[in-house]
Amino acid sequence: MAAERGGCSLEAVPLPPEVRESLAELELELSEGDITQKGYEKKRAKLLARYIPLIQGVDPSLQTENRVPGSSQATAAVSKQQKSRSTNSRDERFRSDVHTEAVQAALAKYKERKMPMPSKRRSVLVHSSVETYTPPDTSSASEDEGSLRRQGRITSTPFQSHSNVEPWLNRVIQGSSTSSSASSTSSHPGGKPAAASNTATATTAATVLADLMAHTQLDNHSAPPDVTTGLVEHLHHERPQVASVRGVPRGYNSSILETADGVPVNSRVSSKIQQLLNTLKRPKRPPLKEFFVDDFEELLEVQRPDPNQPKPEGNQMNVLKGEPLGVVTNWPPSLLAALQRWGTTQPKAPCLTALDTTGKAIYTLTYGKLWSRSLKLAYTLLNKLTTKNEPLLKPGDRVALVFPNSDPVMFMVAFYGCLLAEVIPVPIEVPLTRKDAGSQQIGFLLGSCGVTLALTTDACQKGLPKAQTGEVVTFKGWPRLIWFVIDGKHLAKPTKDWHPQVRDASAEIAYIEYKTSKEGSTVGITISHASMLAHCHALTQACGYSEAETLTNVLDFKRDAGLWHGVLTSVMNRMHVISIPYALMKVNPLSWIQKVCSYKARVALVKSRDMHWSLLAQRDQRDVSLSSLRMLIVADGANPWSISSCDAFLNVFQSRGLRPEVICPCASSSEALTVAIRRPPELGGPPPGKAVLSMNCLSFGVIRVDTEEKLSVLTVQDVGQIMPGANVCVVKVDGTPYLCKADEVGEICVNSGATGMAYFGLLGITRNVFEAIPVTASGVPVSDQPFTRTGLLGFVGPDYLVFVVGKLDGLMTVSGRRHNADDVVATALAVEPMKFVYRGRIAVFSVTVLHDDRIVLVAEQRPDASEEDSFQWMSRVLQAIDSIHQVGVYCLALVPANTLPKAPLGGIHISETKQRFLEGALHPCNVLMCPHTCVTNLPKPRQKQPDVGPASMIVGNLVAGKRIAQASGRDVTQLEDNDQARKFLYLADVLQWRAQTTPDHPLFLLLNSKPVFLESDCNLGKMDTSQPPNRLKVKASLPRLDSKKMFSVFTSKTGLSLLESP
Repeated sequence: MAAERGGCSLEAVPLPPEVRESLAELELELSEGDITQKGYEKKRAKLLARYIPLIQGVDPSLQTENRVPGSSQATAAVSKQQKSRSTNSRDERFRSDVHTEAVQAALAKYKERKMPMPSKRRSVLVHSSVETYTPPDTSSASEDEGSLRRQGRITSTPFQSHSNVEPWLNRVIQGSSTSSSASSTSSHPGGKPAAASNTATATTAATVLADLMAHTQLDNHSAPPDVTTGLVEHLHHERPQVASVRGVPRGYNSSILETADGVPVNSRVSSKIQQLLNTLKRPKRPPLKEFFVDDFEELLEVQRPDPNQPKPEGNQMNVLKGEPLGVVTNWPPSLLAALQRWGTTQPKAPCLTALDTTGKAIYTLTYGKLWSRSLKLAYTLLNKLTTKNEPLLKPGDRVALVFPNSDPVMFMVAFYGCLLAEVIPVPIEVPLTRKDAGSQQIGFLLGSCGVTLALTTDACQKGLPKAQTGEVVTFKGWPRLIWFVIDGKHLAKPTKDWHPQVRDASAEIAYIEYKTSKEGSTVGITISHASMLAHCHALTQACGYSEAETLTNVLDFKRDAGLWHGVLTSVMNRMHVISIPYALMKVNPLSWIQKVCSYKARVALVKSRDMHWSLLAQRDQRDVSLSSLRMLIVADGANPWSISSCDAFLNVFQSRGLRPEVICPCASSSEALTVAIRRPPELGGPPPGKAVLSMNCLSFGVIRVDTEEKLSVLTVQDVGQIMPGANVCVVKVDGTPYLCKADEVGEICVNSGATGMAYFGLLGITRNVFEAIPVTASGVPVSDQPFTRTGLLGFVGPDYLVFVVGKLDGLMTVSGRRHNADDVVATALAVEPMKFVYRGRIAVFSVTVLHDDRIVLVAEQRPDASEEDSFQWMSRVLQAIDSIHQVGVYCLALVPANTLPKAPLGGIHISETKQRFLEGALHPCNVLMCPHTCVTNLPKPRQKQPDVGPASMIVGNLVAGKRIAQASGRDVTQLEDNDQARKFLYLADVLQWRAQTTPDHPLFLLLNSKPVFLESDCNLGKMDTSQPPNRLKVKASLPRLDSKKMFSVFTSKTGLSLLESP
């Protein structure tokens, strides 16, 4: 009856195969975003106009319902908040139970939305389904929980079940028409349909028919869908949650597809991916007949900022001033003066205790021994090392210190010996092989510093690679070095009349500390004697160091906090340092806690990694106590993910004497040294702070407080107050250093006397980093003193506490949004902890593709992982990163265990991994490329102009004000009509061709002593040859030269002297 009220009846008409192909192609274009929804509806209605009669009285609102019958339920499932949390744990330092639960909840949302799980591509067609109506005599494939799923899959053969589908299709369309007509009639008083109902009716019927054709299976084979379908479909709820299929052209097999170039292939390739490949294959210099744009950037899609993105709303921040440096009575004027004082007045006081790999103390260096050995080394360097009867070193020269992490005693002697000799030490890592990661960059630093001498120990030198001559090999990129062993037998005793010059702290360079940048280059940061003394003073005041205190150091003593606390500040305050080697921590992670307990240490210097390892091994040790600690300094407290290790460590060891206020995270950088550190309450520090921030707002550089119930949040802890005697401000990351607003994330800058001076030999980047002048919004400088950029991203919170949310080295800017590499690593590790990734070894970095950063994730998989497990894990990682960070991953690669390049202390060498990826030397075992999820600024297609000549192109560009990109003139005409001769345009090619074709042709004739001049045709020009003149024939030769009117003369030195003679 509804059909009768509509004015006509609908009859099912068989559709030709070409119409089905066109409908399938149209559906594919819509799913890939090649056409708009409006254009899709218009073209579909045009295709079906001949086969479906117009029906009046169809409600347009039912159009979407018929197309996507389950979209409302899917939308409701997406909006549902997941509060259930799992209890997985993992063995890595990016440990956060809250974040793990958030990732698992995000993955659960994908399952509830019935979205397909990604997996690898296969060379078969993709199938779709109809969710509401199921035709008779068909069966639906079962859903497999461990693989990708499609609902209600039709298993009939392509185009062969048309007789079975037609009656079902007829009932579907009639049912839609009935309900649509009823709705349309009820919506208009008097039962008169509106004029627009005809169009809506036709569109609704066309929608159902097109969906049927697009959802009908095209092949007998069953295959998983697109790998990353689940990453983008949730952004378009108005589209059906099914994968589209490409129509099969007539004359081809149903399993063969065509690329954009018309080449048949056996795999499904997205048109956008093919467009990207075709664009990259184009030559860099387009033909002249094509329309060209002056700059390549103009060809790319311009990323428009989201109008709804959060923006900072706070007031402009002011420069934050730290507490003034206190005046200490009897404070030494330099670090060497302090060493001289303790070495002569307290010679038996312990300075440093070294441990072996079993945890046993093998040697204790006293202050007296440190002073005497340093004197011997300084005297030997200045007086006993000579080359060609000249001193090998002079004050101000640079010397490399090559010592393993297990020998802090000899390193300390070498460091202070160089300071006493007034030479500049450059501590570096021990090169184990000629192909160490980053070894070539270290060699470049040594070469730029002019290093010719390397100090080491006898045991270390024996372990270095040797050449056939027995000498240490010259490593790749390294300068030629002279290796000198500083063991006692190689040092000379100073004479009685020799005394070192212990001067006051000055602006001269004290030592150079190396740093590896984000791009992999290694630079040397110069630290002056005055900065070294001021830094020791600031650390002493901030940490409350006193004489004879015991400090347990787990960090690398050659650089960063391990050097500042364990080698420099400890000597200034006559402290006793217990050095824990890295090899011992690998064997016994509880060794540092045991030494704190046995030595009653007051201060411990660790990283969050060491705290996490201790948690895994603490069950084996019950009789430990940390009640003696007054400060537990967390050197990597600037890493936002260190808070999880700190909280977990406190929960476990609080019952063993650890007080909550003892944990003191700090923030530091190689350029600005220590930036901030949390003080205990007895030193006047405020209560610790904690902030739960929205990751989405942080990606736009804005601070917004959120709740832990949300999935995409980042919990950070404060790193305390700024250092005494320092001024701190937060400036914008890019461009002019404008001051940030109070709720804006920026780069922290420090003005202090305890920072680095410059990058050695690099004046350009030195000005940008060490001589920054922050300005207000109006462009007024905030100070006449330069600030040093720290490379730390953060803000200043309540009570003047500093919060750090990331580093510039790990910053990835994708489509205008900032993402931190550590955050992505933590999300990937939270997917399936302890099941797939080998020892949590994951590297995340960005590569530039089409002038924008693209995220690359490389992980080491476990040796027993199968290929199916690999792709299943990768698909879940893609979903988790998309849910938590709202960003796509360009490439996800898996490599075998223990194959990624390692840093000196066992971590992943990020820059070397990136370099191998770019060079194609990574050799992954599984790769998942997803360019279509993240490359959104594809180049615009070139527009060809009408047939115009080159002259019109040039004139038009000149009128438009553009520079001429290229122009070509006429071909140079040849002297012969021979086609073979026209191929050669250069003299060398012509001579070679002449020698092969006419070898007997005379080219040059050498005359005898008779004054006869001959000419020889060389086919390239005329050449006159003359005999060389002598004393008797000069007057006879000169008239001949003048008569020939030569403008140049080719002769020898003897001939030239004869011609110049009178």
